[in-house]
Amino acid sequence: MELRQMQYFLCLAEEKNVTRAARQLNIVQPALSMQIAKLEAELGQKLFDRSVQGMTLTSAGEALVRLTAPIVRDAEYARQEMAQLGGRISGRVSVGLITSVAQSTMASSSATVASRYPEITLSACEGYTETLVDWVNTGQLDFALINVPRRKTPLAAHHIMDEEMVFACRKDSPLRPPAKLRFDNIASFDLVLPSKRHGLRLILDEHAAALGIDLRPRLELDTLPALCDVIATTDFATVLPTIALRQSLASGAIRAHRFDEQRIVRSIAWVHHPRRAVSVAAKAVLEIISHDLAQAAKAAREYVGPSSGVVSASSRKDRRKPPKRIG
Repeated sequence: MELRQMQYFLCLAEEKNVTRAARQLNIVQPALSMQIAKLEAELGQKLFDRSVQGMTLTSAGEALVRLTAPIVRDAEYARQEMAQLGGRISGRVSVGLITSVAQSTMASSSATVASRYPEITLSACEGYTETLVDWVNTGQLDFALINVPRRKTPLAAHHIMDEEMVFACRKDSPLRPPAKLRFDNIASFDLVLPSKRHGLRLILDEHAAALGIDLRPRLELDTLPALCDVIATTDFATVLPTIALRQSLASGAIRAHRFDEQRIVRSIAWVHHPRRAVSVAAKAVLEIISHDLAQAAKAAREYVGPSSGVVSASSRKDRRKPPKRIG
């Protein structure tokens, strides 16, 4: 099995479409199909199920992904390190992001990477923390930004930042939180929260369990922009990290209040496989994403008021004193 065949196979496994994969690899479609057929014949295994919906991995294909992804990553790392000796930072970087990070930074971070490092090819995806951990562990991702999981992972984890989670509702909602807002007060509101699959919900449920609260949201949505839209147009309330609410806060569609007591903090870390070196290109991408994430969190905090106050986009401009910050 040649390295090029492994690269072709992994690209098709990721894209799940021959046309898209061929375009990504900059080869013609028949050439890709021929290489995959050759690989299947060589291994004596069917690697893909083909249908009108696209290409899906067979069990043999999934096993081959686990076996070949680390090899291809190591080869790419070696190529990048050699290129750096000539003063260039180049190569393919695959990164996974939890949704709240992706929606806050990925557009600006991708643009910065493209401008600053034209020889880096960036591939980014969203996912749940557990899924991203699995993909990093199997070599499908170089690194991922995740909510720090409560249970130990086989990956090397590096802290990036802590972020407070806040109570939020529609700007002109009749809902008025207590003067000293506590987390256990939220049980009296109609809530919309991420589902139990979501890392943010796990954080909320664990905090609630420690206080003896049973969270029973009226609505569950894992797509955070859609969840913010619901908050902005109904009398539902939610509890989310500040960066997840930033755009809605900036537009004045919602208001957010910090908890006076029983505060909830989620921690974000980046993880990578401990036995695989992090390339110079991956480090460059990580630096940009981490910087943009810190800036997004800082901007979002300026729109958040204490439990008894409201900070809107218009009132923020009129203040003579700096806005009160969280933490």
